[in-house]
Amino acid sequence: MQELLEAVRRGTSHEELADVDVVVRPALSATASDLLAAGAVVLGTPANLGYMSGALKHFLDTVYYPTLEAKVGLPYGLFVHGGNDTTGAVRSVEKVVGGLQWRQAADHVVVTGQVGSADLEACAELGGTVAAQLVL
Repeated sequence: MQELLEAVRRGTSHEELADVDVVVRPALSATASDLLAAGAVVLGTPANLGYMSGALKHFLDTVYYPTLEAKVGLPYGLFVHGGNDTTGAVRSVEKVVGGLQWRQAADHVVVTGQVGSADLEACAELGGTVAAQLVL
């Protein structure tokens, strides 16, 4: 997950995105205030037993009602890593962000098994695409 996160961050470092302030927060320490201050968000999670991580679920549960009306249309991206199946994790995140009425800004990056160079490039593109939503 860390390797994928670093690739997302690398994707936000293009010269055209110099004015974008990237803040990284672990899910368990991110708050509704952090989300209210965000112009876009990239969520990352391992696929744990066919579901998103407990940490990401906790974050989404915590911010759901305090940000429900204020963040409609928020551009978001998602990357998920799993050993062999990520379907349930992706679906569970999509259900929550659908309820929040966020807008998918880029294709999800779904990685199963060992992380490869194409996966890292896809995460870099994800980061760049989501960050670009803030300068359009």
